[in-house]
Amino acid sequence: MSKQKKSPSHDKEKKHHKDKERSDPQEKEEEKSSRMSVKSILTFICLGIACCVGYKGYLETRVNTPFDSPKVVTKTGLAVPDRYWGSYRPGTYFGLKTREPYSPVMGLMWYFPTRLGPGGEGIRHWCEQGDHLEHYTWAQHDGKHFGVQDLVDGPIYMKTSFLKRQGGTNGGDWTARVGIYPREGVREGETINLVFYSAIEGLTNKGKLTPSSHSHITGVVGETKELGKFVMRYYNISGKIVKHSYLSVEAKGLSLLKETIITTLRLVSDKTTGMKHFVLPGDLTHFKEGKVEPNFVATQLEVTIPFELDVVYESGSFIDRPNTLVGEVYADELAQRMEDFHIKFEDTFGLKKKNFTDDYIDFAKSAFSNLVGGIGFFYGSSRVQSEHTQTPVPYWKAPLYTAVPSRSFFPRGFLWDEGFHGLLLASWDLDLELDIMSHWFDLMNIEGWIPREQILGMEALAKVPEEFVTQTNTNANPPTFFLTLRYIIQNYVERLTEEDRLGALDRLYPRLVTWFEWFNSTQTGPIPGTYRWRGRDAKTNRELNPKTLTSGLDDYPRASHPTDYERHLDLRCWIMLGSATLAEIAKLLNRDSYKYADTYSYLSNTNLLDELHWSEEMQRYADYGLHTDDVALKRPPPPPPPTRPTQQEMIRVVLTEPRDRYVDSTFGYNSLFPFFVHALNSNSPKLQKILTDLRNPELLWTDFGLRSLAKKSPLFNKRNTEHDPPYWRGNIWINLNYLTLEALNYYAKLEGPYQQQSKDLYTELRHNLIKNIYDQYIKTGYIWENYSPKNGQGRGSHPFTGWSSLVVLIMSEKY
Repeated sequence: MSKQKKSPSHDKEKKHHKDKERSDPQEKEEEKSSRMSVKSILTFICLGIACCVGYKGYLETRVNTPFDSPKVVTKTGLAVPDRYWGSYRPGTYFGLKTREPYSPVMGLMWYFPTRLGPGGEGIRHWCEQGDHLEHYTWAQHDGKHFGVQDLVDGPIYMKTSFLKRQGGTNGGDWTARVGIYPREGVREGETINLVFYSAIEGLTNKGKLTPSSHSHITGVVGETKELGKFVMRYYNISGKIVKHSYLSVEAKGLSLLKETIITTLRLVSDKTTGMKHFVLPGDLTHFKEGKVEPNFVATQLEVTIPFELDVVYESGSFIDRPNTLVGEVYADELAQRMEDFHIKFEDTFGLKKKNFTDDYIDFAKSAFSNLVGGIGFFYGSSRVQSEHTQTPVPYWKAPLYTAVPSRSFFPRGFLWDEGFHGLLLASWDLDLELDIMSHWFDLMNIEGWIPREQILGMEALAKVPEEFVTQTNTNANPPTFFLTLRYIIQNYVERLTEEDRLGALDRLYPRLVTWFEWFNSTQTGPIPGTYRWRGRDAKTNRELNPKTLTSGLDDYPRASHPTDYERHLDLRCWIMLGSATLAEIAKLLNRDSYKYADTYSYLSNTNLLDELHWSEEMQRYADYGLHTDDVALKRPPPPPPPTRPTQQEMIRVVLTEPRDRYVDSTFGYNSLFPFFVHALNSNSPKLQKILTDLRNPELLWTDFGLRSLAKKSPLFNKRNTEHDPPYWRGNIWINLNYLTLEALNYYAKLEGPYQQQSKDLYTELRHNLIKNIYDQYIKTGYIWENYSPKNGQGRGSHPFTGWSSLVVLIMSEKY
């Protein structure tokens, strides 16, 4: 058999197989490397996704993460005994509580049994403008020890007062006196029902309340962790009790106490006299399944007019009290506190030395006392939102010690209002003001933002429309605490340098720095040296000029078409004031002040200010933006048939297209901000122009104060929607009139060609403001939110003894 011959193809196959064998390990390595590369990419992608999700989660939590720094408030509750109990429920006509998160509250309701309407109409409890009380005002209040309040409700004059006494380890004692006295129209033997109560917020594990029948009037025996054991007794000082009843029940919350009374009242007939009386039904907790502890105990007394009642609270830890604070003992100690108040008031404000009459001084005492009596203690969490959260989220729970603008309409904390309140409070009691400021800055989040409106607790929340509850972390509010701090440094620096106060300022400092940096980064404009309020609605067609709530000036006219390129004059000046104040504080604390002094130097450069905000055409400072004055509110035509015609809401119609320009046809408070912050040289022609325009009756001047917007401005006294009347479009506001007087007083002391003009304007404006606010108080019984430029009449909410109480500093000439 012959030998087989190998073919070329076979050799090639064999070679290919050998080559394949040699290349397999390389291919395997390449495949392995490729698989590893895919794994790495997938790992990196997963890590990237995880990082993005984690970072997104981090951004979401920043809005409600507290600032990472030691708390400014280091002492509270029982550690500050002279401020432990107080009238810290400003939204009620008369109420007391402690500075504890879940304090028991005590309060008063009253009604005329012959005038009680369906649904409880006629019961007085929360301060309500709709109650139409002719007058209610704290006549004296020192913020620590006592308060005396006058109220006029139809045919009666009522006086409520309280007095505290230190002792023991759990907050000491207090007594409240309620007096009812007749006016014209009271029939002989007419009665009124008084309801004095105590209640605990939330679950009953916060403490215990039990009705006490140790005497002929049902009192209360209670206990909480902070207060220990206590009793509350009632003493009939004068007058006749016609009917006595009480209520012990589980209430659903402090915001529903009046409703609880209304739903439990019973109308019964007296078997002896046949007279009908409204009574409370007693202990209702026995009628519920299971063991229910009451958290609301109320005592009702139907009494003849006149009548006086002492409500005595005594702490179980006060074992060595000399006597009970009741009757003549109470009257004597209260009289001494009132005398001390009068002496301190004159020492502080010196109104007798300025030749004010007793009537004007009593008015000033009332204005001041209402601000102090409007200090509240709140606890709860705000509702906040950021661009990184899909829905609003709760802020952390925290306390807030703050004055409120209006007991009836705004019984809660407002950031920019509080800076003005602080000017008056610091004059009276620097420690009290530093305490308030410290509470506010403990509400700062990690971003350096403080919610501008504080709605803490169910009572506060019940008074706020839903649209205003959520606070957005891009939105600012004027940083008026820098105004307060500047005032303190200028007037009370020697007091501020004492150890405890300097310590408070030292703890405040990192938060002040972060707050300032938050403003100086989040509220800036695209051009260096420009600033813009966030929060304006660029898409609305309902508003004639979109509101700028964040500025505090609400409907004050700005650029008609909001854009990112607006320049807001007032905000720039607030930042300038903040930088100057921070530089002063840094020097006081021996910190490096260069950065803030440099910022102030940059922002106070008048050449730059003029370049960005001075209108040569109108010769005034102004905002800049996309603007037209030619806008109007018009009603759209009805829809075509067969649609049923309904009246549609008026919308804005732009008659002339906007263009980038100064908003210089508007002249008002905003135009004065460079003047407010002393940005102008004493010999500047621009200063003369401002002074001249101030005194022009066709612009801002009236016999009652400076109107907020010039009569010649296109939106003067114009409604912003068909439902919203003008607010900052002509009305006279006391806070910015105060800033005007402060600036006039400043330039009146500087040598220059306009010194005398500043003096003359200062004297005349001060006189006009004081006289009108006093006249309206005498005429109406109230200090008002703002005043009419036409006739000086009070407008807006009342009583408004937030920044309108600055009239006391105007009288005192403290700036």
